[in-house]
Amino acid sequence: MITILSVFPELLDLNGDAQNALVLAQRARWAGWDARVHNLALGDSLEGEAPQAVIVGSGAESSAPRVLEGLRALEGSLRAWSADGIPLLAVGTGWELLSESVELSSGDALEGLGIFSGHSVARARVSDDLVVDSDFGRLIGFENHAREYRAVAGARALGTVVYGVGNSLAAEPRLEGEVVGTSIGTHLHGPVLAKNPGLADYLLGLITDGRYEANNATAERVDASAQAARNQIAVRLGLAAE
Repeated sequence: MITILSVFPELLDLNGDAQNALVLAQRARWAGWDARVHNLALGDSLEGEAPQAVIVGSGAESSAPRVLEGLRALEGSLRAWSADGIPLLAVGTGWELLSESVELSSGDALEGLGIFSGHSVARARVSDDLVVDSDFGRLIGFENHAREYRAVAGARALGTVVYGVGNSLAAEPRLEGEVVGTSIGTHLHGPVLAKNPGLADYLLGLITDGRYEANNATAERVDASAQAARNQIAVRLGLAAE
């Protein structure tokens, strides 16, 4: 049984990002695996064995202190899972709270868990399409954030921005996201795994120790639809279709 842990989806689904857990579970089922999503509400205790993957979505800034308090209660488990190579996908605010620190629009700063190396600094809001060249192919989604992410020197980015802002306008080349071991942080909303099944399949490969195969008719039909959606966005932005 593959268990995908979705952390505080009642607070961290502002842009549909908690649904990345459903994408992973459904793609696993199409390939013949038993899979389920465990929605962990704020204040709930962890039960049973470690999950096979963890999803942390994005939420409103107003809920960030409450979410951070809940994440701190999970910190020991999150660190142990990360050290064991259990994949973690964190998006937007969830990613920022798992980094070193987050500067709020008020100017106040929250100390994060430090699983990711960087910190977030308040800036004017960015809300637009985001296109990224990555090791997992072209990733397309949208970004909606009022902070720039400053990773430490030498940190591994998820990819290079083709269109949009990503982590920061100041960087050259412009980078998006951060990858630390099997943990991925990104600004890509959507949810990102529905529109970019190549990234989903990478995570499923980690979950199954390389035994996952996406060569089934249902996945092929869904992937064709996702590619058509990406191409429609890319052409509108003046980029070549895949």
